[in-house]
Amino acid sequence: MKRLICLIIALSVTACASTTAINSDPSGATVFLNGERVGTTPYTHSDTKIIGSTNTVVLKKEGYQDFNTVFSRNENANVGAIIGGVFVLVPFLWAMDYKPSHNYEMLPIKEAVNKQKTR
Repeated sequence: MKRLICLIIALSVTACASTTAINSDPSGATVFLNGERVGTTPYTHSDTKIIGSTNTVVLKKEGYQDFNTVFSRNENANVGAIIGGVFVLVPFLWAMDYKPSHNYEMLPIKEAVNKQKTR
């Protein structure tokens, strides 16, 4: 019985955090997450937000057009949190994770201007 309780607690605690890698081509872009400068690509982001939470990402690099996007914590099912949720309902709030990585291609400023002119 003790082992079962320990297993449930371990699943509940580990299931809460979700991690994703933010990559850019070219790498070395400055990463702004929810308006705050957090580092450069490749960047690893981890948080304990609940299902459906979103993150706004802005990538900036000299000579390239700024890249704006959003990703949400509803991209992959977290089996550990789902199993834990059967026993303790709270982990269902963390039953989804981010994708393992988010890869973004940045356009050089000249190329971005040319694409806008052809539209």
